[in-house]
Amino acid sequence: MDRNQQRQPQVRVNHRIRVPEVRVIGSDGTQLGIMTSQEALRLAQSEALDLVEVNPKADPPVCKVMDFGKYKYEEKKRANEARKKQTVVEIKEVKVRPKTDDHDLDTKVRHIRRFLEEGNKAKITVRFRGREITHPEKGREVLDDVIKALEGLIIIESNPALEGKAMTMLIAPRPGIIRRPPTPASATPAEPDDDDDDD
Repeated sequence: MDRNQQRQPQVRVNHRIRVPEVRVIGSDGTQLGIMTSQEALRLAQSEALDLVEVNPKADPPVCKVMDFGKYKYEEKKRANEARKKQTVVEIKEVKVRPKTDDHDLDTKVRHIRRFLEEGNKAKITVRFRGREITHPEKGREVLDDVIKALEGLIIIESNPALEGKAMTMLIAPRPGIIRRPPTPASATPAEPDDDDDDD
């Protein structure tokens, strides 16, 4: 038995349905009423189909006459389609310093823009060292520069806030700038951290 079968309750089919009576839905969707399990099974077999329990919690349980193999195939197909439509939003942290020069900041802004275009969010963190923390406005100026460089492309989800020796801000892309599917985490290039070595 695979993992999916272990996670999902087993669907009872044909002779596995052992309750005395069931409410039956015909292969064309018609409500056929309550009958014994044996009668319902004979009906399904007469159409060369299966009797499948579709609502075990009802009283009596509801069963449908159908092609169980085709039903399982359709269920698997629907599950695969649902997985394809799911979008995993990543949050990428980009670290800067109050004294990050213009060239480095431009490079980081380009990284942020690319990540946003993939439909993800970005957390920008200004790291303060030593006495730099006494001038938090310098960190705010760097974040303002980032906001200005990305003007019209972003939604600010979390305004700049000081947390310990860091000031953080969370931004998300405006829907109109998303250009391609999100990049899997394994394929997302790591943002170089230019300020951890000296802490």
